[in-house]
Amino acid sequence: MRLYMGLVHFPVYNKAYQRIASAVTTLDLHDLARLARTYGVKRLFIVTPLEAQKKLAQRVLTHWQKGYGAHYNPDRKAALSLACVVDSLDRATADVQQREGVDPVVVGTDAAAQGERPLSFGRARHMIRENTPVMLVFGTAWGLHIDFINSMDHVLPPITGIDGYNHLSVRTAAAIILDRLVGDLSWAAQ
Repeated sequence: MRLYMGLVHFPVYNKAYQRIASAVTTLDLHDLARLARTYGVKRLFIVTPLEAQKKLAQRVLTHWQKGYGAHYNPDRKAALSLACVVDSLDRATADVQQREGVDPVVVGTDAAAQGERPLSFGRARHMIRENTPVMLVFGTAWGLHIDFINSMDHVLPPITGIDGYNHLSVRTAAAIILDRLVGDLSWAAQ
């Protein structure tokens, strides 16, 4: 499987729908790395252009990849060893292109159903099963900026609940999406 993830901190929206750079949270780093490891993602890119945020993320990753945390919790080391910090999604996709020999298909996620090139979960699952390199992009704060979304190859539909409420954490949305895309569906046949 040639699946990659990017957690983007810029350009995203704040709750007033202004374009901002959001802060890196250690909870996102830990949980998304564990999710990536569980579902066979090859690399988790933490994307932020802010130097202080890159340093924070790298400090956390170094602790768990090489420091005391690596010896204290080898399972956490295995997960966080998939993560790296980059300053742009272009840098992340260039890394994937170098690893895979072809450009990845960049698939955005969006809770607001924005975007010009929708892609169903079924079609995305099929692309991944066909061994197409896919970069799955998640936004922080109040989601990826529309200009950024429109630069992607495709956008998945939002996760919808029962009554229209739609304000999941990126960790929760990512878990649902990865399970839909690469999870075992044998339970559905029972």
